[in-house]
Amino acid sequence: MTGERKLTLREAFIEASSFLDRHQVMEPAHCAQLLLEHLLGLTRSELLLRWSDMFPVEHWGQWNNMLERKAAGEPVQYIIGEQDFYGLPFTVTPAVLIPRPETELLVEQVVAIGRKLWPLRAMNEAGAEKEAEAAAPLIADIGAGSGAIAVTLAVQCPQWRLMSSDISPAALAVAEANAKRHGVGDRVAFLEGDLLVPYIERGLRLDAVVSNPPYIPEADEAGLQPEVRLYEPASALYGGADGLVLYRRLIAQLSELVALPSLVGLEVGQGQAQAVAQLLCEAAKWDEVRIIPDLAGIDRHVLAVRYTGESSELP
Repeated sequence: MTGERKLTLREAFIEASSFLDRHQVMEPAHCAQLLLEHLLGLTRSELLLRWSDMFPVEHWGQWNNMLERKAAGEPVQYIIGEQDFYGLPFTVTPAVLIPRPETELLVEQVVAIGRKLWPLRAMNEAGAEKEAEAAAPLIADIGAGSGAIAVTLAVQCPQWRLMSSDISPAALAVAEANAKRHGVGDRVAFLEGDLLVPYIERGLRLDAVVSNPPYIPEADEAGLQPEVRLYEPASALYGGADGLVLYRRLIAQLSELVALPSLVGLEVGQGQAQAVAQLLCEAAKWDEVRIIPDLAGIDRHVLAVRYTGESSELP
């Protein structure tokens, strides 16, 4: 990109889109829009209303730097430091995986099934505050990352207790910041440790285990988009030779918990759903193991459920 010039916001946007397109950036116009909105602190509608305003001269250096980073392949989310998930903005850094839309479907399923397993009235009828707290289900999110799953569940279901763990201290720092950002910092406890080990060591009785573990087979690394392969944390991407290493370990650890959870919800890679479902069936007796496709029709989530009380008719 060139230096300071007199351009309107619309002209700067068009020029940036063309620049990114020449560098083979996917969705160049969308990327340019997100970068411009972030740079100027504007919403999409505010930007459109100000299309004819002159581009602020003092922002040329930062603007060019952002475009050069994007042209080199860096994800927009890391450049602007944010990604929306389930209608909430989440801070993201190169220490965490960028939340994906398909994971929103996992949260949606956990919320729907969980509300049936642990109906609100059971909490309200408990009476005393201490008794109500004891009755609240305890949900564990394994692999906190940005905290998208745990924080969203805490926001959607304020009667639930949430815990989230990760082996990365840097990721946990991002997740904790996001929990505070959305007002649930006092309702989500974060633990450092490998998979279910922190919960096993503490003797915690979990009502649900939710996880989007690394599932990309190592052999697929070369075929990933450069934005993913070169910038997102490898520890959050790769799941061993066949992509299932973390699932085997996580599912095997279920037997070491104080009791088997009523719900296990896992996101999986393409072609992995049947294998993960089989692992769950071999590890314990469930009333139902269901596979949920994403919006593209790919089997993306596996949920294992044990019914309790009136919860035998789940959504």
